[in-house]
Amino acid sequence: MSHPPYLSPGYRSTVLRAPSQPPVRMKTDPDAIELTSPVFGHEEVGLVDTDLTRQHRGEPLGERIIVTGRVLDRTGRPVRGTLLELWQANAAGRYAHDLDQHPAPLDPNFTGAGRCLTDDEGGYRFVTIKPGAYPWRNHHNAWRPAHLHFSVFGSAFTQRLVTQMYFPGDPIFPFDPILQSITAPEDRDLLVARFDLDVTEPEWALGYRFDIVLGSTPMEDS
Repeated sequence: MSHPPYLSPGYRSTVLRAPSQPPVRMKTDPDAIELTSPVFGHEEVGLVDTDLTRQHRGEPLGERIIVTGRVLDRTGRPVRGTLLELWQANAAGRYAHDLDQHPAPLDPNFTGAGRCLTDDEGGYRFVTIKPGAYPWRNHHNAWRPAHLHFSVFGSAFTQRLVTQMYFPGDPIFPFDPILQSITAPEDRDLLVARFDLDVTEPEWALGYRFDIVLGSTPMEDS
């Protein structure tokens, strides 16, 4: 998968975030920072962290879903024991965060954050609620498609991938500058989960599969 350009004018935030100067090369061994940076321990992951519908006294509102998949390296080998985080909006399209002032209701039974460690096959599984679309003021009548945020941590604090998972068939895809900043259609398709009837549980939850393949950064490829 190709990396989208840092500057994508349609995605307005990149105008301020995209680097305008070449990267500053470290004068010391770049690996040295990994010897002193914090890392996450297995004991930090709680028993209900993978089930976002059980983190409060009541059940959250919305469509219950199961999201599962594998974390793989570029050669297809499983990435075992890596910390995977998920965060998302609730079924009404609002995040449980002070900065989200979208006038959609908050759900007292849904925080929208979970995490797990991948198993020996690189596998993971979350139970959650399908998030709603929400406006984001990037341009006139701008709405984000329903999506989940994923963060994959490496073996050191400085090793981290942040990506998004979309749901198949969303009509907002052509109007989302973030998704469209990825220019190759086949690469955009990699960010869309696959509905899977084998993951779906009868009369309880729809199931989706979403694999995450780790590669190298554009800087490492250059």
